[in-house]
Amino acid sequence: MTALPRGATPGPPAEHRDTTAAAGTEPTAESAVPAPGPAGDDAKPHTERGTTGPVPASGAGDPAGAEAAQAPTDVTEDAGTEVQHDDTPQPAAQATPATGGHPTPSDEGAAGPAADAGTGTGPADADRPSASGDDSPADRPAGAGEEPAETAGPSGGGGGGEGMAAGADGRSGLADADATRAETPSDGDGDGDGDGDGPVEASGRPEDTGGGTVGSEEAGGEAAGAGAQLSEAEAEIAAQRALRERIERRKAEKTAPVEAGAKLSGQAADLLAAVRAVESGAKSGDAFFTSPAPRRVAPAPAPTPGAGPAAPARVAAVAGPAAAAPESVASVRAVLAEGGAPEALAAPVAGVLGEQAGQVLRDDPWQLLSVPGVRPEQADGFARALLGAECGPGDERRTAALVGWLLERAAVQGHTALESGAVRKALAEHKVPDPDEAIQHAVAEGVVLVFQDSGADDSGSDEPVEVLLGLDRYALAEESLADGLARLASTFSDEAAEARSWDAGGVSPSAAELIRAVASNGLVAHSGGEAARAEPAALLAVARGLGLRAYAASHSADGRRRLAAAIDDASASVTVAGLLAGSEGPGRDEDGALALDLLVVLDAPQLDVETAAVLVESLADGTRLVLSGDPGVLSSAGAGRVFADLLAARACPHVVSRTPDPGPIGELVSGIGIGELNQVEAPGKEVVIVPVRDAGEAVHRTVQLVADSVPRAFGLSPAQIQVITPGHGGSAGTRALNAALKQRLNPGPGRFGGFDPADRVAYVPAPGRTLPGTVVSADADGLHLDCEGTPVVVPKDRVETAVRHAWALTAHQATGMRWPAVVVVLPGDAAPALSRPWIYTAFSRGERHLSVVHGVDQALPRAVTEIPDRPRTTRLRTLLQPPAESPAAQDAH
Repeated sequence: MTALPRGATPGPPAEHRDTTAAAGTEPTAESAVPAPGPAGDDAKPHTERGTTGPVPASGAGDPAGAEAAQAPTDVTEDAGTEVQHDDTPQPAAQATPATGGHPTPSDEGAAGPAADAGTGTGPADADRPSASGDDSPADRPAGAGEEPAETAGPSGGGGGGEGMAAGADGRSGLADADATRAETPSDGDGDGDGDGDGPVEASGRPEDTGGGTVGSEEAGGEAAGAGAQLSEAEAEIAAQRALRERIERRKAEKTAPVEAGAKLSGQAADLLAAVRAVESGAKSGDAFFTSPAPRRVAPAPAPTPGAGPAAPARVAAVAGPAAAAPESVASVRAVLAEGGAPEALAAPVAGVLGEQAGQVLRDDPWQLLSVPGVRPEQADGFARALLGAECGPGDERRTAALVGWLLERAAVQGHTALESGAVRKALAEHKVPDPDEAIQHAVAEGVVLVFQDSGADDSGSDEPVEVLLGLDRYALAEESLADGLARLASTFSDEAAEARSWDAGGVSPSAAELIRAVASNGLVAHSGGEAARAEPAALLAVARGLGLRAYAASHSADGRRRLAAAIDDASASVTVAGLLAGSEGPGRDEDGALALDLLVVLDAPQLDVETAAVLVESLADGTRLVLSGDPGVLSSAGAGRVFADLLAARACPHVVSRTPDPGPIGELVSGIGIGELNQVEAPGKEVVIVPVRDAGEAVHRTVQLVADSVPRAFGLSPAQIQVITPGHGGSAGTRALNAALKQRLNPGPGRFGGFDPADRVAYVPAPGRTLPGTVVSADADGLHLDCEGTPVVVPKDRVETAVRHAWALTAHQATGMRWPAVVVVLPGDAAPALSRPWIYTAFSRGERHLSVVHGVDQALPRAVTEIPDRPRTTRLRTLLQPPAESPAAQDAH
């Protein structure tokens, strides 16, 4: 049976803990022995300084804890560009009763991290939260040895679900969404920690309508002091727009076009016939699909004006998407009003549907589903209000829109395609009378593409081949990426003479192995933890010594800074976003390719398929590419699993680092990576467990740790401590924690749209990217931030959707960054969100200290050992593998 770290010595179960330790006694390094007594002993918890006391499991033997466990759960984030929240009540997590054979953390470890030489005060020196259920107890004094309240009430977390189904009058009920739209900005992160529901399950979590796509999204201010230079986010948006234009051109060049409602012909007819025959079992998929879909190589991006390193603007004014024409917005607003939908949707609808958006929406009301945050029941109500008796559940317009919506929703959760069976099941749950006909119609209309990619191990199999459905944007991105990686991998295959010129002397064995692999290959994968980043740094030094233009790109500015400290030339360390935008790195040559010879991409698991495709397309023939990262962390916030698919396909040499991460935290995280929650020695209180009974106590203890205990013990400021929790909602999510931490650390009226000067914030310039910063001021131009030394101005109309407080982040937001100390908060309702990658990512963000505010009981070791990952359906692995030979060809050999 796995146990928790010995640095915070595991203690007896909550029902058995003893309360006889003397006040002020320092914790020992020995494991506590369970005290005899009946399970469920109702002794009152006692938290005098230096004592250990019974801390009941969440919801176990304690009415307040049970009530907290039943609180609405919003701890699950879906991976992707639009964060989805669940504000509806969820079933309480099943708490495993603690027994003598299942040790749980004790208060001994809690007293350790903040043990002050003069006072002996520790993180456990907290009064218990009152029974008032206050979500933000940060104003309570953190007095040592205070007597706790007799009972602890649950934090009042999360409201009930917002019912947005159509009312009796047939209207959509979308007006309710308008009032809540400002609550949750679209931060582009996602923890990828689903609650186990399928990606297209009809009863899945309702989307948060507050994604950053609604409301007025007008262009922001110009970049001050930078002349005509584009800001980083503007350039990135332009690059994405260019990719979309290339995709549209490819679609227009397809042979045998299919008009809406017309019969299929050419290859499209063959694909549709294959779907029908394969799914009916009449024929094998190989009868129609003799080879994978042809891969298309995207042209190189247009040259960036003024190729070369772009001087960063002193103040980057970041704009949102270009505003739609006023006439288009007005026409959409009229249609929305007629259907009972909020007028706030007019701008995003017009931006998605184009100049004729009003007429398009009137003809097909279900096009409203193309706006992120709108749910099918809302679109159904809107359609009933417009069409009356004309519409029904089998309306072809409805079924086509539903198929596209299901695949978009799956992409938010990380999938680039879905099995046709899963789509049929979801359509049936949405009351579609004939799911098979709905899929065929969606294929005929070009809403989705059909794939049957033959893997290397499919030959000779008698089992029916599963047909995949996917959106064209992800299909083309995966195919383009597969072609680009194959192109790079075919370079330098037999360059033994050149390889010998790469001097790998004076470096670690793992670094030497990486250097030799890169010398002989155009594409190399490298995996390892934080300490293994020294190996790409050694590679850069050798390559630059040979006169090569070598650069390393990190996921975050923090990762860029950490690598820059390890190499001689800090300019060789850039971010992926800055490199693609042209604001960092060497710029582009006259052909539009990045002007470099070697690119090392750190934090490679954070590459989504579209970003990876753009990056690889930007590399000229003969460029060496190294994808380096820790395979144990969470996958990308966007769709795809590029790094994992590359490793699984074995499409290139893979160098595995043998450099372990040091210290108790490194030892703990290494064990988690292989599915073991081991005990570790933590003599310096590097790892500490703080047990809590409910979400309210979790918030209170977190505020204590950040504001007082950890700073005194380790000589840190609160700004050097990061709180990480599974989700934004719930009674101990980022919203509740940030509210409590702001009240304690930087109280104020929030006069700048909810923010005050010196507030700690997270700014999201583009989906999937998080920039930590602090508020400086606000004026007519917008909110002024200091993002790690870079002044940034966020326009007023973008503040609500792109900025949120950041004393507490989700694990996906924290990926790619590290802090001197980290406090991981695991309230009782977080259990469904936990997985091995989530725990691995959260626990590995701390450099010197890790505190775990622990209220999930046995769900923590269970997640480490039993939930290795939540799979994503992608095609890249199959596209990277060589096609299997037919049995006849094998016999010929």
